[in-house]
Amino acid sequence: MNEPEPIHVVGGGLAGAECAYQLAQRGLPVVLHEMRPRQPTPAHKTGDLAELVCSNSLRSDDPLHAAGLLKREMEGFGSLIIAAARAAAVPAGSALAVDRERFSAQVTAAIAGHPAIELRREEVTEIPRDRDVVLATGPLSSAAMSGALQALLGSEYLYFYDAIAPIVEAESLDLGPLFWQSRYGKGDGDDYLNAPLSKEQYLAFHAALSAAEVVAPHEFEQAVFFEGCLPIEELARRGVETLRYGPMKPVGLRAPDGRRPWAVVQLRQENLARSHFNLVGFQSRMKWGEQQRVLRMIPGLDHAEFVRFGQIHRNTFINAPRHLDQLYRVKSAPRVRLAGQITGVEGYLESAATGLAIALYLAQERQGREPEPLPATTALGALARHLTESDPRYFQPANINYGLFTELPARLHKTNRRAAFASRAAGELAAWAARSGIALRFEPLAPAAAAAAFLPPAAPAPSAAPEPPPQPAPQTASAVTEPEPATATASSHTAAPGLALPAPDSLLPHGAERR
Repeated sequence: MNEPEPIHVVGGGLAGAECAYQLAQRGLPVVLHEMRPRQPTPAHKTGDLAELVCSNSLRSDDPLHAAGLLKREMEGFGSLIIAAARAAAVPAGSALAVDRERFSAQVTAAIAGHPAIELRREEVTEIPRDRDVVLATGPLSSAAMSGALQALLGSEYLYFYDAIAPIVEAESLDLGPLFWQSRYGKGDGDDYLNAPLSKEQYLAFHAALSAAEVVAPHEFEQAVFFEGCLPIEELARRGVETLRYGPMKPVGLRAPDGRRPWAVVQLRQENLARSHFNLVGFQSRMKWGEQQRVLRMIPGLDHAEFVRFGQIHRNTFINAPRHLDQLYRVKSAPRVRLAGQITGVEGYLESAATGLAIALYLAQERQGREPEPLPATTALGALARHLTESDPRYFQPANINYGLFTELPARLHKTNRRAAFASRAAGELAAWAARSGIALRFEPLAPAAAAAAFLPPAAPAPSAAPEPPPQPAPQTASAVTEPEPATATASSHTAAPGLALPAPDSLLPHGAERR
């Protein structure tokens, strides 16, 4: 019996690593190509797979939030990225944030140690059309690959600028004016270090931020930013109150004296040792000297030492509605698939999700099946809907959100909409998996069941005690009037001592045998 032809995955970021792992777990041979560390990029620092270059957060872990729902759908298929994130988790309220070094080390070890994956540290400069290829080269593709993609698609890239938040040394912080607390008491209740600002301090900070010198784009490029990740100085220029309704909002927080600050800067731990903290929502393109001057105006950061300053880099993506079908295949070259941020999804989580979906489709094709696209009533399917059904004239990247889903059949009060979306998605995903002959690690609830209980079995090591499901986050009040902190808290997953992955055979399609 002839060995099956390997599937080539180009790019070892979150999308490529997830795709390669999913294919290998389904008994398919994979060659994963990653050019780093031989060929570096402007943003990456190591040669590890799935290196996180911007935030260390994979967004909300609330099961009724669209991002939390997407995580659970991915976990239903045994996601490597979500398993590694839970194993490397750091406290972050209702969000899933990770120790980035541990996270990428977990992913790298899982890929390098998998018997069905060959990891090649080399740059790929051409795109073959006569074999199954998944291009997950990310928004920082090499010049050669960028040229090959443009030749394949016959069009120029679209682009936007992405900014990275600064990181500070914990030992350099003055803890006197700072306090530990999570907004509305989420998570363990004290997952964030908060720097409170009075009105006078805030106005002085806003003025300095608005006047700071920034790194300008090239003369032939426009400074186009992704709205969900705007540089802090761009937000400041939109109005004096903009920051207080954005990353510096004080709602859900009380200083030790019981009063709500005028504004707050939140610091989230970067690693389990709590030796580094990042400034949440403070991605910046200020010149480095300006960052040090302006950010040291924040209480407690007077003598802050910066491990990394905020940076800016150019993210490229294709016009997906023109070039991709619902299965992420290039219309002009169906054996070539695109995954990750280069498709026009935005975010770590969303990038990994595209890699997972492509692997599910490719595995079915290798079995002789014609894949059925994931329904747009699920989070996985809603991402593809955005990429393929958006107006190509105005196409822009997007994070997962319920606006991408097929609309609910009936109008509901906003407090019930998220539960209805999540409940419908659970039933639709289970039905799709059954039709497609794909085993789920857990059975989502029937559509009529309570969506708040839509959680898979715990993924940590066997010794870990089961945890209660997270509760929906309370509604955010305005920055003018704040309700009392909610009594219900969202439970975060405990980091496992090691990466707890599902047994390989549990991921095989129904009736399939391991090679």
